[in-house]
Amino acid sequence: MSSSKGSLRRYIITRLFLVIPMIFILLTLVFVLMRVAPGNPILAALGGHLTRAQLLQRERAAGYDKALIVQYGEYLKQVLTGHLGTTITDHRPVTQVIAQNGAATLELTMAAMFVALIVGIPLGMLAGRRRDSWLDTGARIYGIVIYAAPVFFLGLLAQLLFGHILNWLPTSSESSVLVQATLTPHTNILIIDAMIDGQWGDIPDLLAHLVLPAATLGLVISGVVLRLVRVNVIQAMKGDYVEAARARGLKERSVVVRHAFRNALVPIVTVTGLQAALLLSGAVLTEETFNWPGIGSELIYYLEARDYIAVQGIITVFALAVVAISLLIDLINAWIDPRVRY
Repeated sequence: MSSSKGSLRRYIITRLFLVIPMIFILLTLVFVLMRVAPGNPILAALGGHLTRAQLLQRERAAGYDKALIVQYGEYLKQVLTGHLGTTITDHRPVTQVIAQNGAATLELTMAAMFVALIVGIPLGMLAGRRRDSWLDTGARIYGIVIYAAPVFFLGLLAQLLFGHILNWLPTSSESSVLVQATLTPHTNILIIDAMIDGQWGDIPDLLAHLVLPAATLGLVISGVVLRLVRVNVIQAMKGDYVEAARARGLKERSVVVRHAFRNALVPIVTVTGLQAALLLSGAVLTEETFNWPGIGSELIYYLEARDYIAVQGIITVFALAVVAISLLIDLINAWIDPRVRY
């Protein structure tokens, strides 16, 4: 037992040390990509709105008049201290933009992953258990079609059906105007803020606004989860440990859930975690379709405005989030399957 714990501890320490150069490389890439973009970012964002003297003052304030190596050092210092600068266009702290709009994206991502898992895992297990049956065929067709469908097209269909024809659910925004005005932004995740303030009557409105965007995005990802679970369950069902479990007289459901599915968890957790990272940084189309005030929509706005300071800060946080999720996936896999540690 102590050997097992020790190996897990060594694995965790090793992975934590490996994260340091990974973060350094990512930060360097972000800095270089932002600096090789053509044009002066201050002039591109504010040219025509300010005088030459004011533009020079903004350049000095942003540090663009300094040598690249000095800018790079200041950029690393900003990341370490959690201060990512101030946007050029609307003069907001980048950390404030990320805290406000990133919370909305996080809320949407968590809800979408919940939908993807509760749909994809049961269907994948059923398809793997009933291989080549009509259930398996139907599940595979669903997985291919739903993943291939453009998310904005599914969103528009959902808005048309459930919002305009049936009039069951709201089709845009994170909440109604009245609820938004009464909530205090503790975490900027409105459902949690409503719970903190004890405004339980606002939660149905918040959930109603969340259903369509989360279901649309979650169903698309469920196609990936379904196919991944199916393939790994089929492979696991061929294992000797499954035959041994059957020989002991265990029920088929227990064999599939406790033995086949559990041993298939490592690739499932890996891909699911990476999908969560991609959702966190790439739910732009869903946010645009449903007018969801997430960080993806803000990133598009700052890209169009050529506000490189805002773009640099947002992409930096995306990169760090992907690294953190990748580390978490590796640690979970090592805990599930001791073979990963060696």
